[in-house]
Order: sequence, then C-alpha cells, then structure tokens
Amino acid sequence: MTAAERLRRIALLACAIALVPALISYLAMVASPSNTSIDIRSIEWLRSNGGAGFVSEIERIYYSLTAPSKGGPKLKALPHVGVAVSAPKTKAHVAHHPYQPPPITPLTSPALPGEGVWHATRTNASPYPPLLVTTFRSDPSEYPRLVAGVAWIDPHRTRIKLYPGREQPSVPMPNRGPMEVLPSERGKLLATFNAGFKYEDSHGGFALNGHAYAPMVRGQGTIIERAGGEVNVEEWTGGPSVPSNVVFAAQNLPLIVMNGRPNPRLNDTAEWGATLGNAIQVWRSGVGVTKQGDLVYAQANDQTVGSLAAILIHAGAVRAMELDINSYWVTFNTYGGPGGAHPTKLLDETERPATRYLSEPDDRDFFAVFER
Repeated sequence: MTAAERLRRIALLACAIALVPALISYLAMVASPSNTSIDIRSIEWLRSNGGAGFVSEIERIYYSLTAPSKGGPKLKALPHVGVAVSAPKTKAHVAHHPYQPPPITPLTSPALPGEGVWHATRTNASPYPPLLVTTFRSDPSEYPRLVAGVAWIDPHRTRIKLYPGREQPSVPMPNRGPMEVLPSERGKLLATFNAGFKYEDSHGGFALNGHAYAPMVRGQGTIIERAGGEVNVEEWTGGPSVPSNVVFAAQNLPLIVMNGRPNPRLNDTAEWGATLGNAIQVWRSGVGVTKQGDLVYAQANDQTVGSLAAILIHAGAVRAMELDINSYWVTFNTYGGPGGAHPTKLLDETERPATRYLSEPDDRDFFAVFER
C-alpha cells in the first residue's frame, strides 16, 4: 500500500467516524414520537444541524420558481366558508346585541357572492356569534385568483388558550400539558389555530402562567393574555421575564402592523426570519387586534410579509404580527358542533387535516378558542 492510498483510507475512516454522531442524531429523531411527516422532520433536522443555509437556499429557489404569475383569469366564485348568521327574532336582540364587525369591503367591483360577508361556523349559532369567518380576494388587480381567509374573534365572549407543543417551545412536563385539545375540553371548542415560528428561528420569548420558558425580547410582536381575560397583540416593552398576571405570551418577530399601518421596516429582509425573509411569496398567517379590541386572524397563499400586513389592515387590524408560514404549518380549524364535531379548515388548500390539534399531540404550540 502506497503512502497516498494510506492517506485516502485514513481520510475516509475519519469521515465515517465524523458522520456517526450525525447518524445517531438523525435516527434518534426518526424514532422519536411526532405528528410531523418524516420528510418535513428531515428538513427540520438538517436545518438544526448545520444545514440551515443550504435548506433556506433550496426553499428560496423553489418558491421563486413556483411564484404565481400576475394577471390571469378571474375567480368566478369564492371558497364556501361557514353558515349564514340567523337574523335576530326580537327587538330586544337588536337593542342590546354585542358588537359585530361590519362586512369586509371587497377590493374590486363587482364583488363575488359572499365576499367579505361574515359567516357563523355553527348552524345553531346565536344571532351574534363570538367567532365569524369570511373570505375575500386579497389583490384582485395583480393576482385575481388569490383568496384570503379571515376569522374574527370576540375575546370578551371567548376564552383563548395557548397549548405548548411536544417539541416547541421547550416547556418541561407536566407544565407542557396535553399538547392537544383533549375530549374533556372540547364542549365549548370553537376553533384552533397555529402559533408562530420555531423559537430558535424567531428568537422570541414564550411565557405561560407567569413564567417565561423562553426569555421575552423587547420590541418583538407578542400575543398576550393577562389576568382577567384581556387578550392583545402588542410590541413587548418589558424585560426577559413576565409579571405574574401574564397567563400566556408568545412572540414572533416584530409587529407587521403598527397604528393601523404597515411597519415601515417591512422591506428589511433580515427582520422577518432567516428562512424565507419578507419577499418570498408563500402561505402566510397572522393575527391582529382591532380598535374595538377584537382579534382577527388571516391566512392566504402566495403572500409576502407586506401583502399579509395589507390583508390584516383591510380586515380591521390596528396592530398585527405574523404567525407561522408554509402550507404545512398554517392552520385554522373551526368546529360545527360541540365536542369538536364537524372540523372544517378555513381554507381547504392548507395541507394539514381539519382534525389537527384533536387527533394526537402536536409538535408545535397552538391556540384554541372556546366559547365562554
């Protein structure tokens, strides 16, 4: 054996030895319990083990190649969502009803049937349901086939709960909880929806019952509930810990809507995540608060951060933050009856089933909406 051959064998052996820890790590990931598909888990594993730049570049290329073309045929109908809201039967209902939002004004004329019109999610809903859904064309002039799904939530007549996931965020047992909405909790369940990025990507905080399991970050967009049931979307101005009156707080990048206008930093790619940044058109979701203090959630395909902000503003948000992105993670499900019966996706094109958050523990944190 020559010296060159010996060196090659030593190099190959060294490479094989170096790969052993990575192989063990990957096999441990495969063997661990999860409700995420193996291909997505493999990508997430590669991203967390030194391949983040490579994965991000492949995703950028893919989404650039599959970006929608401007123009094209117009939609003839919108996706069907919800059921019609029953008209009040007595004058007392009219005189003393809770606040209901006006329809969302369509962005082009003529409007499609039901465009921007709020619908209940249950056939037996009261005349003034605390949760309503609708759809509208988000950019009819340039992308006439793009549809935004929007939900309106009255936080005064609902209870919103944040569930830690199996992997995100890092909350020890038993504080982690069930990681799904258990059958015993579903009696008044109205909806469930996705939270934000993985916390290693958003570099934000997470708090539950007065304890910050990931340090809170000043300046980050935060959906927060304080004692008494007040739920808000705001910019965090405090320190890394939270007061004892914070029921939950979840952060995800800076606010994308401030004072009813887009954040002026929306064009800064680095602000909006290392994976896809601000300009790649992809499924995106977000949550905001209106001037009345109600919540609005929005999801839509082929959106930039700026166009998502525009959707939330048009839906009435004065402050809003981006939540998770990508069709695999974006989820908003409603339930047509008590006990989580008749689960339905807000937009059918999102990838995960309508039974997500009910059928097994979920890897990511999420929100559930219950009627009070």
